[in-house]
Amino acid sequence: MTAWTYLLRSLGLSTVFTMIFVAESAKQKITEVRQTSKLTEDFFVRISVTSGGCSGLSYKLDFDNESKPNDQVFEDNGVKVVTDLKSFLYLFNTTLEFSGGLNGKGFSFNNPNATRTCGCGESFAV
Repeated sequence: MTAWTYLLRSLGLSTVFTMIFVAESAKQKITEVRQTSKLTEDFFVRISVTSGGCSGLSYKLDFDNESKPNDQVFEDNGVKVVTDLKSFLYLFNTTLEFSGGLNGKGFSFNNPNATRTCGCGESFAV
């Protein structure tokens, strides 16, 4: 049980809440990748923030099937998203999006907490 879950339960509140959102475009691409990679239902999307990039912080997106201590678990649009507590502080209210085609950037993050982003959109600062 995460610290957030414990706190909410101790206050008598629901533990199902969304603070990382998944756009329909991202959901469709995640579903496609899961099917082509033959990932089982126990795999979820893990999003993290690491040091690096031209703006100081970078996003990392993976599939994972192992929970870690202090993981924060969310579900939006039928997609389970997991992040570590430190990354969550940067990702609060962020929407995962996907843009394909010739001019598409692939997966991207619409992060209202970012005060600056680089031209490629892969790094940010707060």
